[in-house]
Amino acid sequence: MAQPQMPAMTNWRFEVDFERIAWLTIDTPNAPVNTLSRLAMTELETVLLRVEDLIASGEVVGLVIQSAKESGFIAGADVSEFDQMSDPSVLPEVLKRAHQVMDRIEAMKAPVIAAIHGFALGGGLELALACHYRIAVNDEKTRVGFPEVNLGIFPGFGGTGRSIRQAGPVEAMQAMLTGRMIKASAARRMGLVDKLVRHRDSLHWEARKAVLGKKKSTPAPLIERILAWGPIRGQIANKMRAEAGKKARKEHYPAPYALIDLFEKHGDDWRAMVDGEAAGFVPLMATETARNLRRVFFLSESLKKQGLRGKEKPSFARVHVIGAGVMGGDIAAWCALRGLGVTLQDLDMARIQPALDRAKSLFKKRLKDRTAVASAMARLEADPTGKGLARADVIIEAVVEKLEIKQKIFAEAEAKAKVDAILATNTSSIELERIASALKDPSRLIGLHFFNPVPSLPLVEVIRSTYNVDADVAKGASFALAIGKSPVLVKSAPGFLVNRVLMPYMLGAVERVERGESKELLDAAAVAFGMPMGPIELMDTVGLDVGASVAHELGHAVPESSTFARLIAEKKLGRKSGEGFYKWVDGKVQKGELPAHGNLAALGRELVQPMVDMTETVVAEGVVANADLADIGVIFGTGFAPFLGGPMNARKEGKA
Repeated sequence: MAQPQMPAMTNWRFEVDFERIAWLTIDTPNAPVNTLSRLAMTELETVLLRVEDLIASGEVVGLVIQSAKESGFIAGADVSEFDQMSDPSVLPEVLKRAHQVMDRIEAMKAPVIAAIHGFALGGGLELALACHYRIAVNDEKTRVGFPEVNLGIFPGFGGTGRSIRQAGPVEAMQAMLTGRMIKASAARRMGLVDKLVRHRDSLHWEARKAVLGKKKSTPAPLIERILAWGPIRGQIANKMRAEAGKKARKEHYPAPYALIDLFEKHGDDWRAMVDGEAAGFVPLMATETARNLRRVFFLSESLKKQGLRGKEKPSFARVHVIGAGVMGGDIAAWCALRGLGVTLQDLDMARIQPALDRAKSLFKKRLKDRTAVASAMARLEADPTGKGLARADVIIEAVVEKLEIKQKIFAEAEAKAKVDAILATNTSSIELERIASALKDPSRLIGLHFFNPVPSLPLVEVIRSTYNVDADVAKGASFALAIGKSPVLVKSAPGFLVNRVLMPYMLGAVERVERGESKELLDAAAVAFGMPMGPIELMDTVGLDVGASVAHELGHAVPESSTFARLIAEKKLGRKSGEGFYKWVDGKVQKGELPAHGNLAALGRELVQPMVDMTETVVAEGVVANADLADIGVIFGTGFAPFLGGPMNARKEGKA
């Protein structure tokens, strides 16, 4: 059939099939994911105006919005435009136009269906919620969510009210306040998605049936919407503020609190909540927090470019991990969770079994589905004799920080490993050159330094020795990316980046405790500054023995007469032993009373200063290539206040 005339478009393709169903396909040019740039929104508005005419004339009976990208539906607005849009003279008009587009979709006189695979995030989910019906592929790749809070804002294209209309106030607000990625099955249960299909190939036909059947989404049940009525809403809002306060201070991260204020004011009327978005959104976009979180976003995206690409991009199927302790076991479990076959080696099954038990707990928590858990466990094989080493694409050593032991392991591994296998050490502080000296070809060894807890912390330091060439470390970065981690390339030097900057911070706090200062006060001050936990609690979490070992490698003395040394001698090693500087019960720290202090944040800044100073030194020494990499590495590796944009950025802005 003859196709309706449309103006030339950059981001969209439009066609009408023989059943008069219109198919609008987004395909952002020269990009791995689709984004709703200002141009894409302008083109969408133009298409919708034409579709309205086609519906009125009977030439179109419905519209399906879909994606041509393998990566998914729409990843959100174009963050690269946010700095320009943060101008208060520009942003209100941008939001107004976006709302008009979403309202136009919702007001269509024929069914509008969103066909979702892969990511539907932020503005992409907001667009889908404006459609009359949503179909999603129920697989591991499909995720929906509102990650805007991670950029210092909240949904601004109508998603606040529409998500509450569909999912009810509690679940919708939790989704927006946490920014979490939601699986398709959970989104269906919440009401954000209406129908699930098993395969992407089925999307087309289910969308066709939805158009011809004039499918319409059902709002959240009345029993859920009641929670947004009258005084109940105020009570829920206060509970939300209390929960937000446990994770983020309002002065550091204002967006969650602004969203809760919006909900408390308009949560019983989804349309009023949509109309009220701009009043809270516009001032948030211009805050220092939002600006710095955008910086963190772009820095984290830049890490994806450090691996090999195109024809040179390697594939990884099997990993062999030597050492089934906390780090080795958790590295093995993470690799299995990400779909790789893993063999885990240690001296005997008694040492391997606890790692397998922890892995099963991780799989149950992350995968939930019994079949998926069983599949992950099948991918993780106990291997006390090391038979998997010869088949592995990647061999990771994660044993105790003893140079001689590591050298012996790699000398043996080199003789058995495939010629193209990555040989990697998870050492936290020993220079690679010293370990590699035991190899016939020392250029084969790189560092892949993971951080504890492995499932939670995104950073992997990919460490380059003087023996390595660019391709060696790029292959290591490719592996980190393949298992969903963020690689930062660093030069082999004592402590590398993260431990080098952490030690002065942690040991400085320990010395203050030795002098009689309150550990509870010091920890509270660091949190008030913006750290995720205080330095003493962190030392307990890392393990006092590990901290002392790294301190020794970096040349920091641990006096035998110190409390630190005494605790280690008494095997009071922190969280893992149940007692260190603090007592720990069921993995939870037990703290005493917090002494009064006039300015906790100022004390926190004083505590963090050695970390900032050392980061500057590390950059000057060339351990990392530049200040940007240092900032994102320290943020991902230590939790350094993301709202400050990293230690180097904070120093530049006079915040640290």
